[in-house]
Amino acid sequence: MEKQVKGKTRQETLADLCEEFRANNKIAPESFDLYNVKRGLRNPDGTGVMAGLTLICNVHGYLIDDGERIPDEGRLTYRGIDVCDIVEGCARENRFGFEEVSWLLLFGKQPTREQLERFSAVINSYRELPEYFAEDMIIKAPSRNIMNKLARSVLALYSYDDNPDDISLENNMRQSMQLIARLPTIMTYAYQVKRRHYDKQSMFFHPLNPEHSTAEAILNAIRPDRQFTDEEAKLLDLCMMIHAEHGGGNNSTFTARVLSSTGTDIYSAISAAIGSLKGPRHGGANHRVMMMMGDLMQNVKDWESDAQVKDYLARIVRKEVGDHSGLIYGMGHAVYTISDPRAVILKQKARKIAGERGMLREFDLFERVERLAPEVFAGVKGDSKVISANVDFYSGLVYECLGIPSDLYTPLFAVSRIAGWCAHRIEEIETCGRIMRPAYRSLAQQKTYIPLDERR
Repeated sequence: MEKQVKGKTRQETLADLCEEFRANNKIAPESFDLYNVKRGLRNPDGTGVMAGLTLICNVHGYLIDDGERIPDEGRLTYRGIDVCDIVEGCARENRFGFEEVSWLLLFGKQPTREQLERFSAVINSYRELPEYFAEDMIIKAPSRNIMNKLARSVLALYSYDDNPDDISLENNMRQSMQLIARLPTIMTYAYQVKRRHYDKQSMFFHPLNPEHSTAEAILNAIRPDRQFTDEEAKLLDLCMMIHAEHGGGNNSTFTARVLSSTGTDIYSAISAAIGSLKGPRHGGANHRVMMMMGDLMQNVKDWESDAQVKDYLARIVRKEVGDHSGLIYGMGHAVYTISDPRAVILKQKARKIAGERGMLREFDLFERVERLAPEVFAGVKGDSKVISANVDFYSGLVYECLGIPSDLYTPLFAVSRIAGWCAHRIEEIETCGRIMRPAYRSLAQQKTYIPLDERR
């Protein structure tokens, strides 16, 4: 029996307190329009409020004509270079690209072969965690959620840094390269400990290979036999390249810039960004896609029937099934309209690997959902907004085909995006020089103080 405090259980008291909060903390939705509040830092047409300038990345998804948004093919550029060209260039030369993308984002131009080799060597030299870090911070303090462990571990690295608070360019660059190198190691260690502690399975810590790229190092760490093909490693590398950056306005990058604007240390800024990415409305969406598709596969008898799939999607949007959010995860984006270039790239790769792994039937179902979802939204909600699949829609399927456990879907997003976060942190500190401080309008009415014994 739960302990009682002053005649009520703690659970009953908590329920009373929540009711007290609800009674005294209501803001009418129309008040936001009355005071021209841009909820979510978005304009009425859905575009983001202009909060800064950047040289790092551009996300293009529409045109503006006479104040109206005109849907357009999506384009993503890193430092002015189309990400599709970067991906195709690396594929044509049959080499890994994540390290090159990290260089490009941090320094602003494409590296020479010598620069890339030196940078990759430095990254490899930083992969090992500080002495006793794994034992004290990961093994002794396991977490069910790898994102939670990533955030806590990054914050803990502050204690292992001899110069953590120096925000000079030189120190920030050193710390950034260490984080780009160490985050994959932390992720794979945290996953092994989670397997042992919570899943009651064997855990294994394979030695690092100094010749491995980041993608190879990850596959080497998570596979019991350490075996993987070059094609598998380059597919994971591609996923990391297209997840590495997405402009300053996405929630996690903006979080990193907000904290960096205060002059705080890099570990505080990056752990906060990881916490942002953990949310299902942000980086957690790819895992939600796979959960949604698993539910759909179980409840739709004929996967090849447009009518049956469309009916179930309509029930999802009406919040009758699934997680009752009303969302078709992986569909739609804040900026992209006609297409998300990352999803276009991943869809091609997903089709190929699904065919190789005997999962073409599953891929066909994904493609059918992608095609039918806009019709469902239009029919159920009367929404004529142009939507397309975003990067999350196919990334989970690619990871599943690679045999990567769902526990690592969102963490893989983080170990990729760390390159962009660090680039934006440095840019914020070096070029902006002003703490972010938006305004909130108070709706509280003036009240008279009442002595304690007179309150009712």
